Amino acid sequence: MVPVTVDGEQVKLAVITYKPTGDGPFPTLIFHHGSTGRGRDPTIFERPYDPAIFAKWFTTRGWAVVLPSRRGRGGSEGTYDEGFALDRAQGYTCEQTLSLAGADRALRDIDAITPVILAQSFVDPAKVAVGGQSRGGILAVAWSGRQPAVPHAVVNFVGGWLGTGCPTATAVNQNLFNRGVAFGQPTIWLYGDKDPFYPLWHSQANFAAFEAAGGKGAFHDYAPPEGLNGHQIGAAPQLWSATLEAYLADRGLPTKGP
Repeated sequence: MVPVTVDGEQVKLAVITYKPTGDGPFPTLIFHHGSTGRGRDPTIFERPYDPAIFAKWFTTRGWAVVLPSRRGRGGSEGTYDEGFALDRAQGYTCEQTLSLAGADRALRDIDAITPVILAQSFVDPAKVAVGGQSRGGILAVAWSGRQPAVPHAVVNFVGGWLGTGCPTATAVNQNLFNRGVAFGQPTIWLYGDKDPFYPLWHSQANFAAFEAAGGKGAFHDYAPPEGLNGHQIGAAPQLWSATLEAYLADRGLPTKGP
C-alpha cells in the first residue's frame, strides 16, 4: 500500500511488484489495469489485477513489473470513479464528457503513483516502459504524451476506453489515444481478433487516426488460441512474444535475463 496525494486527497494505492532475482536496478515495466466489464458489479472493483503469466514473461527477461491499482480498485483506497453514469448502478456511461472526465481522473492517479515507483531502488530509471491492458493500454498511450521523457517504450495491449457498444466510442478513444502523439517515439499496439469490446476494425481505425495525427508506432493483431477471446491475448505469449522482443530491442531495452 503506497501513500500518495491526488486531487488534494491522501490515499494509499495497492501495488503488486514482480522482480527477478537480485537487487537491481532492473529495467522496469509499469503496467496498468483495465475496467470491470460494464462497471455494474461492485464486487469486481476490489479484485486485484495480477496477470502472472504476463509478468513472468518480463521477469524471465530480467525486468521488474509494477502493477499499481488506481483509486477504489484492487484494494486501493478512495472512490472508483472512472466514467460512471450519474446512476452508478448503470455502470460506465457512453456520455462523452463524463467518460473523458473519468479517464482524466485515472491519468491523475498515474501521475501520482509513477514518481513513487521510479524512486524505488530496484528501478533503473533509464530503462522504464509503461503499458497496460484494455483501459490500461489506452491510458499508457495517453500518459506517455503527458510525460514523454519518462518511458522508453509504450506497450498497449487491446487498449480502449469505451467499447463499440457506445456510439461515442470512436470519439472518446481517439481523443485519448491522440494525446500520446506527443510522446514522439514508437509505440506498440497488440490486439486480438474477436475482441468483445474492441473489434479489430475499430482498433485499426484508432491506430490510423493516431498515425494521421503524427503518432508513431506499429499495430499487430492475432487470432486468439482456443479458450481465449481477442481481449485476452495478454495471457498467450506465444502469439506476441517475438514481436514484443523485437520492439523492446529496437528501443534499446533488454530482452534476455542476466
